[in-house]
Amino acid sequence: MAAPSASMDNNNQSHPKLSKTEKKFLRKQIKARHTLLRHEGIESVSHVTESLVVANGGLGNGVSRTQLLRVLERCGSVEALLMLPNKPYSFVRYRTKEESKKAYVTLNGKEMVDDLGQNITLYLNFVEKVHWEDLRPPVLPPGLMIVEEIVSPEDEKMLLESIDWTDNSFGQNAQKSLKHRKVKHYGYEFRYDNNNVDKDKPLPGGLPDICNSLLEKCLKGGHIKYIPDQLTINQYEPGQGIPPHIDTHSAFENEIISLSLGAEIVMDFKHPDGCTVSVMLPQRSLLVMTGESRYLWTHGITPRKFDVIQASEGQKSGIITSDAGNLTLNKRGVRTSFTFRKVRRTPCDCSYPLVCDSQSCHQNEAFPSFPENDKEALELEREYVHRVYEEIAEHFSSTRHTPWPQIGAFLKALPKGSIVADIGCGNGKYLGLNKEIYMIGCDRSQNLVEICGERQFEAFVCDALAVPLRSETCDACISIAVIHHFATAERRLATLQELARLLRPGGKALIYVWAMEQEYNKQKSKYLRGSRDSEEKEEHLNSGVLASGLFGEQNPGTSSHNSVCSISATNDLKDGGCNANGVINSKLPVHTNRTSFHSQDVLVPWHLKRDPMRDKHAEPLKLTPDLGVPHDPSPVFHRYYHVFCEGELETACRMLNNISIQHSYYDQGNWCVIFKKL
Repeated sequence: MAAPSASMDNNNQSHPKLSKTEKKFLRKQIKARHTLLRHEGIESVSHVTESLVVANGGLGNGVSRTQLLRVLERCGSVEALLMLPNKPYSFVRYRTKEESKKAYVTLNGKEMVDDLGQNITLYLNFVEKVHWEDLRPPVLPPGLMIVEEIVSPEDEKMLLESIDWTDNSFGQNAQKSLKHRKVKHYGYEFRYDNNNVDKDKPLPGGLPDICNSLLEKCLKGGHIKYIPDQLTINQYEPGQGIPPHIDTHSAFENEIISLSLGAEIVMDFKHPDGCTVSVMLPQRSLLVMTGESRYLWTHGITPRKFDVIQASEGQKSGIITSDAGNLTLNKRGVRTSFTFRKVRRTPCDCSYPLVCDSQSCHQNEAFPSFPENDKEALELEREYVHRVYEEIAEHFSSTRHTPWPQIGAFLKALPKGSIVADIGCGNGKYLGLNKEIYMIGCDRSQNLVEICGERQFEAFVCDALAVPLRSETCDACISIAVIHHFATAERRLATLQELARLLRPGGKALIYVWAMEQEYNKQKSKYLRGSRDSEEKEEHLNSGVLASGLFGEQNPGTSSHNSVCSISATNDLKDGGCNANGVINSKLPVHTNRTSFHSQDVLVPWHLKRDPMRDKHAEPLKLTPDLGVPHDPSPVFHRYYHVFCEGELETACRMLNNISIQHSYYDQGNWCVIFKKL
């Protein structure tokens, strides 16, 4: 196949001398350039420079630094290679323009095998001088410490050989094979149904004697103040992990220590304000969590087969920095962790009362219970949806500016002159997207509808349960991030029935709801990957470009019914599963932003940034103060969400008797359905 010209064709002119295959490649190479500009703001240039952007050649695509360098260095001397975490592209800078041009001609369209054994195709474009400076390095969470080589290789071998995964002599529930790992408990069983221990039912045998020397060493070294009485042993195969969590305050004392054996691992720590720190835990090292790192930050292991680590030699433990010029992929091995805790006998009196279950009794009154009837559901929605959006409307609107690509594609594919209703239109960002159709919007928030008016869009105030439009008058309807705000399955079904009522026969509806599965097909959604700054820019999810293939065709897939949750009860996610536990009458949990969901019915915080020039001073709302730490002094409001499990939205749609589902898919943290009225 002929390589592309080093002078790029910005006008996508025809190439009569190129074969059909060559023209197809050229189209993809130009598409790569446009996609980078549209989604990442990276602008390619038509002249030769020393720097190139390599599409599909990134850590987010399973390509390691060593692997990519091996390919790039065949064309010349590489001065720098910039690989960013989770991004499916990288930047390379050659010593001369001649070497860069050779790479452009030689490697464009070249196939290579990534570290996952998959074939990928590289697409290169010239860019101007790339800024290579590093971001500000993060710091370890306060109270977190890593002690390297706490045990010898000989001791490590004895500890690993002491575990008999086939023996369950320590009690009926001492050993479990969970969905994401094998686990064994000593001293006390850790109960995953309530994230606690039964302090009156110790397991026979106590802690294994083989651990005594390690614990005495930790005591003598000052890593712990008292000998633990509870041990959990987890074994993680490559690709397994544990969701982000905080060990229950009332269950254990301050100090928690965890020994890593067999293999190294990267553990992610996250503060409630969105700050995330990735920490390398080397083989035979001890992780010590006390204070803020134990009580306030979540910790978890992302299920994947490769970790992003420092490429340079020398650093064994600590933070994986943001030095994009020094990152690569590291294949995981089988890791076994020994996590020791001391069971708490008195209530926790830590300095973080708003996340402390011992100190939350008086604060639980500030949060609602799961509604038992339609009246309670209406009151919940009024306080934690309607009034919240009135208060945050200006700030919310400032974060809603970029249309989601697949929604835009749905609207642009409609016939000219179509009549379309946007039910729950917010600030109207979709109302003017297609000038050849007639769109009208409605929303429950008066302040958001007024913003639509300021933008010269037609919109009115109403509830999605009762839209004042005649039946069968719309060619299409869209409902984007609305139905998950209704508090019972019956009310959510009623909104779907209202959409079907508005459609004429043959009309289509597109529905997006927030997904419980924020990690799907081994890819994290932008919600999990994003920083706090990105949350403020677009708190939901621009579907954008998938890390699994930046410039290939996207295949969102069709959701199955293998893990459908009950649509008539609240469900908790226990150890990654999706199980109905009937928690009616319990207080709704407050979700930690940018973490995985552990309950389907949650209150999601919104950190308000007021515009003093446009503050509408809505009716005073029940405010919940933030966590009492200096990271973010902004007032916090809580919105009710019912996040949908895989297949749940489809199941609800199939309860309508006059529609057929045309397409269902997952789009960056959302479950989506297109149905057609029969």
